[in-house]
Amino acid sequence: MKIGFVFTNFNNSTFTRNLITSISLNINYHNSVILIVDNNSTIEDKINLKKLEKEYPEIIFIFSDQNVGYFKGLNIGLKYLRDNFKEIGHIVVGNNDLFFPNDFLVKMAGNIKIFEKYPVVAPDIISLEGIHQNPHVINKISNFRNLVYDIYYSNYYISIIIIKVINIFGSIFKRKDHHQHNKAQLINQGYGACYILGPIFFKKFQLLWAPTFLMGEEFFLSEQLRKEGMKVYYEPLFKVNHHDHATMGKLPSKTLWKISKDSHKIYVKYR
Repeated sequence: MKIGFVFTNFNNSTFTRNLITSISLNINYHNSVILIVDNNSTIEDKINLKKLEKEYPEIIFIFSDQNVGYFKGLNIGLKYLRDNFKEIGHIVVGNNDLFFPNDFLVKMAGNIKIFEKYPVVAPDIISLEGIHQNPHVINKISNFRNLVYDIYYSNYYISIIIIKVINIFGSIFKRKDHHQHNKAQLINQGYGACYILGPIFFKKFQLLWAPTFLMGEEFFLSEQLRKEGMKVYYEPLFKVNHHDHATMGKLPSKTLWKISKDSHKIYVKYR
């Protein structure tokens, strides 16, 4: 069973080094193909990646000449693996701020029949604080929450007020889907930091649907599957640790809000 791994890097090569260390220490990656796509990072960060490339010649590094965003960056890696490693039928995709436990591939191999039923599997993603980030969205987003999103993206300063209100009354507004992290089930959306794409996915699709630069990837993947009568499957047996928002921290808050707003405009068309 040969597994592919595709991750994106943007100005945070330290996380990429930690990721590679976790894989090299905990996973028999000699039976895997690992690929890192750099989204046109700074010269300094690229130099650090070049050092990694020399240290780990078995790992593939692709340096994009522009920052194409998260899913489009993953697609660069997916296309390369699909074109050059035909034997790979399962590909783990995600952020570079992940850490894989030593039984990750063992659990995958021992539960391979899951991928005979479901095209995309969302693992149990656990933050450094011990928070389970999946299942992200079990059922559809409610009309009330969509209304809040619409108001949030109507004006930057209104969004700040909404965030402050949520911080005060967080228990009321926060979704509680992740409380079901012990239950394997079909879900509406998996948390975007990591997915496992199986053979059924690649029978239907070549790449991930990526209509935006950044944000909203969870919804767009679920919509891509929905059009083919399929859904994401959440499997708590597969666990991944997540540093969380390593790249987001590199973006100014207003810049991130504008990027999210652009994504929201497309989300509205399909929700």
